[in-house]
Amino acid sequence: MERTFLAIKPDGVQRGLVGEIIRRFETKGFTLVGLKFLKVSRELAEQHYDVHRSRPFFPSLVEFITSSPVVAMVWEGDGVVAAARKIIGATNPLTAEPGTIRGDFGINIGRNLIHGSDAPETAKREVALWFKDEELVNWQPDITPWLHE
Repeated sequence: MERTFLAIKPDGVQRGLVGEIIRRFETKGFTLVGLKFLKVSRELAEQHYDVHRSRPFFPSLVEFITSSPVVAMVWEGDGVVAAARKIIGATNPLTAEPGTIRGDFGINIGRNLIHGSDAPETAKREVALWFKDEELVNWQPDITPWLHE
């Protein structure tokens, strides 16, 4: 079963969208296997955004993600990485489709509510960065046979 990392960013937490965002992934039929509410350290933020370290916007990414608590999550399911990206919507909320999280609630590219892993390899790295193995729960909802062949 594939896993992905998602984080509701400070703007999503501050705007009270945590429940709505989680609901969309539950309704889709994915399984929540890890969840934390935390204030992100500068060290974790820099590791998470390391791929952007040489970009001019790197400092603002780190400042924003450490400015207020976030909700970090690991979701599991068939094709969850690609499906989550569709549920989340385009990075820029102004071009995100209606019905996506960013399309429905996003205001601008700097305040786009949620992070989602962009590939299975990235997901593995991000899950390992944000969660210890013992913080993830291996389980199967009773409804699983009704969702998957």
